[in-house]
Amino acid sequence: MVRYRFDICVPICIELCIDYWENDQTYYIFGNETEIKYEIMTRGPVVATYKVYRDFDYYKKGVYIHREGEVTGLHAVKIIGWGKENDVPYWLVANSWNTDWGDNGYFRILRGENHCDIEKAVVVGVPRV
Repeated sequence: MVRYRFDICVPICIELCIDYWENDQTYYIFGNETEIKYEIMTRGPVVATYKVYRDFDYYKKGVYIHREGEVTGLHAVKIIGWGKENDVPYWLVANSWNTDWGDNGYFRILRGENHCDIEKAVVVGVPRV
């Protein structure tokens, strides 16, 4: 029988793993339309949650204004811009329900009135540059 003599070697980790998300900055904007617009202009899209009502399932185009039906849940979306249609102010929002829903996966929702709680607590991320 052959016996080998060797020392047990435990490697030393010189470089520690770094959590790259740890130092990213995020914060909330609570119901301030002007601040939300400023963040979109300077840093890009923001994240919002809103109450989904039954009539939202049938949205196809135009500015969504809840008219009837009960709340069916909450949903998180990305607000990417804003505008006006027939003097009605709106947020332009990217949804995650695929391009066959709504206006090619996007929708517009009434802006400035915290409609469906969309402006209640908007999350902003500060990108690393």
